[in-house]
Amino acid sequence: MTDKMAVNAIRILSADAVQKAKSGHPGLPLGAAPIAYELWAHHMRHNPEDPDWMNRDRFILSAGHGSSMLYSLLHLFGYGLSIEDLKEFRQLGSRTPGHPEYRHTKGVEATTGPLGAGLGMAVGMAMAEQHLAAKFNRKGYPVFDHYTYALCGDGCLMEGISSEVLSLAGTLGLGKLIVLYDSNSITIEGGTDLAFTEDVSKRFEAFGFQVLTVRDGNDIEAVGRAIEKAKDDTSRPSFIKITTKIGYGVPAKEGKSSAHGEPLGEENVKILRKTLEWPLEEAFAVPETVYEHYRKLTCAGKDAEEKWKKMFASYSEKYPELRTELEAWFDEDTATALYDDEEYWKRENKADATRNISGKALNYIKDRLPNLVGGSADLGPSNKTVMNGEKDYSADCPEGRNIHFGVREIGMTAVVNGMLLHGGLRTYAATFFVFADYMKPMLRLSSLMEIPQIAIFSHDSIGVGEDGPTHEPVEQLTMLRSMPNMWVFRPADEVETKAAWYCAVTSRRTPVSLVLSRQALPVLENTSKDALRGGYILRKEKKEKADVVILATGSEVGISVEAAELLEADGISARVVSMPCMELFEEQPAEYKNSVLPAELHKRVAVEAGSSMSWGRYVGTGGCYITMDTFGASAPAAKLFEKYGFTAENIRNKIKTYVN
Repeated sequence: MTDKMAVNAIRILSADAVQKAKSGHPGLPLGAAPIAYELWAHHMRHNPEDPDWMNRDRFILSAGHGSSMLYSLLHLFGYGLSIEDLKEFRQLGSRTPGHPEYRHTKGVEATTGPLGAGLGMAVGMAMAEQHLAAKFNRKGYPVFDHYTYALCGDGCLMEGISSEVLSLAGTLGLGKLIVLYDSNSITIEGGTDLAFTEDVSKRFEAFGFQVLTVRDGNDIEAVGRAIEKAKDDTSRPSFIKITTKIGYGVPAKEGKSSAHGEPLGEENVKILRKTLEWPLEEAFAVPETVYEHYRKLTCAGKDAEEKWKKMFASYSEKYPELRTELEAWFDEDTATALYDDEEYWKRENKADATRNISGKALNYIKDRLPNLVGGSADLGPSNKTVMNGEKDYSADCPEGRNIHFGVREIGMTAVVNGMLLHGGLRTYAATFFVFADYMKPMLRLSSLMEIPQIAIFSHDSIGVGEDGPTHEPVEQLTMLRSMPNMWVFRPADEVETKAAWYCAVTSRRTPVSLVLSRQALPVLENTSKDALRGGYILRKEKKEKADVVILATGSEVGISVEAAELLEADGISARVVSMPCMELFEEQPAEYKNSVLPAELHKRVAVEAGSSMSWGRYVGTGGCYITMDTFGASAPAAKLFEKYGFTAENIRNKIKTYVN
């Protein structure tokens, strides 16, 4: 009877929260509450008093619309969410927003809501556990020994990202990943048979998962047996299909699509209480005996952490060097030493593609940051993102640092987000810049969660050349720059590329995108660490006052400097501002920004082989735009730069007309 009351407490609180908010998704919590309760109460190692315990099991609600269930769990298990917090569900400023948000609510491991994203991050967390265990565990000392659980629904498995990440999970043999599938056969539009008739279990068998089935989601003993059987097989990930009824306990809603995303209604909430034999009529009221039961349940997690701490203390004495290294892996300040590293900033002074320079910087940094891991969506040699001399991550070699993600851009980005969220690692993911569109949804979550993800994009413009417009990014710079909390670097040379990498590995709360050229760029004499400020004067005007300022990024900076020299010969004094990162420039003091772009200097020109939409705040309606507002073409890069006007002569001629 106690377990039944404990499960129904989750259902009642979730339904009450949705009803009071007059908004939300009650269907999943009513159907899946027994699954979540059984997992949290009897199988998952966690301690509400220390939600950041390094060796805790992780729980990801991939079906993030069921957030009221997660908040009810966090309240009942003592994570600090009060009844008042539940009453403020989906309200402005509350700790219980409509979908779970990392950093916002204690106990929420990842921001979820975009269906399938949580599965990707769960895969990443399981990979992080596997990698860290391979590095730090010693016989008798399982420093990292925990599971990652993900609860998903039909919608998560319809999304393409689920196939990307779960195929990878099977390939990598992530034996400590357990996916719990809330199979209620309902979507917003009706039954899943409208669009989803595949045999999901066979699909997961093909992915390489152990597949288990529970035919009644209310049978918590069966759910528990399945979880334990999943944990017994650590050679492969496990998938547990659990049949549930959406809207359980409300006859008018049970098994219907209307239970998914709208409040039950006051009368149906009353019926729910009666059906569940809930003893209290008042909303948000829970018997003290239920709270006492949950308090007892938390003791197991506290005991598990205390046992781990004793083991870790012994480990620290026996392996002090490993303990010191482990602390360094969790230290956010380690990479700041690069700022004063003269060897890192040394110039080679030769024309080169910024993707090549980036590859050299990465291979310098990786020896100073041994916890840096990452890879590319099957483009490592082209993106220059392979760490030389390092092993490849695999089921047989989880200590490897080079990750082969296959052609899975959106899945790759979700996975590295999960690895970063786990803690102890710094991560990067790479592809061609035009495919930033495939990464964008998960980079948006990086920005929203305030995690310092690193995205490496090579082949940044029409410089791609012969591959043509399908592979020539035009609007992607604007897309990334429009994203809140994202630093977008498009460096012009060696120094600016190293500055971009420095910002990437030292950032604490902001993801960084490095946008790199395929073609060689010229050596620029005056680039400096001022690039760390996002924008700076690269070429100062020859006269006392400039007649015009040219703002440029990447491959167009060198061309703009050439154009400025030509303009000086024509009697027009031009300042050239390199703007590798607009977002960092905007963070500078007003005095500095005005010194670079004086308010009285009205004649302004933007030069960039990308959309003009990024430049309005600097150039204005009266400015001159030498940009790329059409798709490109298939031809050698030099021919394309000439065709679309990115030559020193064309820039000079356009500016002469503009100034005069």
